[in-house]
Amino acid sequence: MNEHPIQNLMTETMEKIKKMVDVNTIIGTPITTQDGTTVIPVSKVTFGFGSGGSDFVSRNAKDAAPVCFGGGGGAGVTVSPVCFLVLNAQGANILPINAQAVTSVDRLIEMLPTAVNKVSSFVESRKGAKAVDEPVPSAPEDTGA
Repeated sequence: MNEHPIQNLMTETMEKIKKMVDVNTIIGTPITTQDGTTVIPVSKVTFGFGSGGSDFVSRNAKDAAPVCFGGGGGAGVTVSPVCFLVLNAQGANILPINAQAVTSVDRLIEMLPTAVNKVSSFVESRKGAKAVDEPVPSAPEDTGA
C-alpha cells in the first residue's frame, strides 16, 4: 500500500521540530568560572504542531481524473529561561530568572533548597542546645505507697 501524502507532511514537520529542540536546549551547556563555580542554565521548552490535508478531485477534471491532495503543516516552539543551577564549594543553589513563580508548585520547588537548609540548621542548633541545657533525668522518688 502506498504512503498517503499526509504521512510525509507529518514526518517532515516532526523532523523540523527535532532540529529546533534537543536536550541542550533544556539543560544548557555548563559554564565554569575561574574560581571553580559551575553555572548551568535551565530552560522550559514548549512546542506544538499541527498538520492536515484533504483528498479532492479537481473541478475541471474528467470523471477518471486522479484524486489530488492538498495539505499543510506548521509548528511553533517557545524557549523560556527558568533558572540557573549554581554549583560551588558551598553547595548547590538555584538562581531563578523570574522573581514571581508562575504556580504554587513552582514556588514550592524554588523554596525547597532554602527550607531544607533552614530545617537542617535548626535541628543541628537544637541538638547542641539540648546537650548543654538539659539536666540529666533523675530516678523517681519512692513514696512508699
